[in-house]
Amino acid sequence: MWRNKFSYRDSIFLYLFFKFIHPKYFFVEKLKYPIGPFSFSKPVDSSQPQGWIQDIESLPIRLVDAIMDLSGEQLNIPYRTNGWTIRQVIHHLADSHIHGLIRTKLLLTEDEPAIKPYDEKKWAELSDNERSIEPSLQILKGLHNRWACVLKSADKSDWQRTLHHPESGIWTLEKLIAQYAWHGNHHLAHITSLKERKNWT
Repeated sequence: MWRNKFSYRDSIFLYLFFKFIHPKYFFVEKLKYPIGPFSFSKPVDSSQPQGWIQDIESLPIRLVDAIMDLSGEQLNIPYRTNGWTIRQVIHHLADSHIHGLIRTKLLLTEDEPAIKPYDEKKWAELSDNERSIEPSLQILKGLHNRWACVLKSADKSDWQRTLHHPESGIWTLEKLIAQYAWHGNHHLAHITSLKERKNWT
């Protein structure tokens, strides 16, 4: 049966993949996505939005808890090979979630607004990403407090309002907030998993 399905070349490829590439591939994927890639499916359970709001509201304190004992040298270590440093991750969260709050407010106040994407990799290379993380932590503290306030006041119909992203199409408020809740947990896990691997306590 094996020979009927696969050529000799296919068999050699599969052997090499599972013997040598397969473990490395999944290890790298685990470093990239420690909590798994973002996924969203409908219907949404009525309790899920409250969980997303809680994740968004609590992210700043969870982030501070994760990095409070790290030195400047440790903040400059990338969470994976060719990845961002912890310092860049924190600045990126501030950059990204500023966009998140603005997109949320546009969605709630306009009819299917079109939003502008940005190049997060180039933003992460700008000089402010080399500076102290304190301003970004302060931004996240105030930003997430206001974001959670807005979301707590959203009614059932608000969660079905939409915006248009030029690259990924139509997003409901449900999907948008699910993605940003995941995004915060995703980058927090980059930091905590690095600490575990490095045995930083």
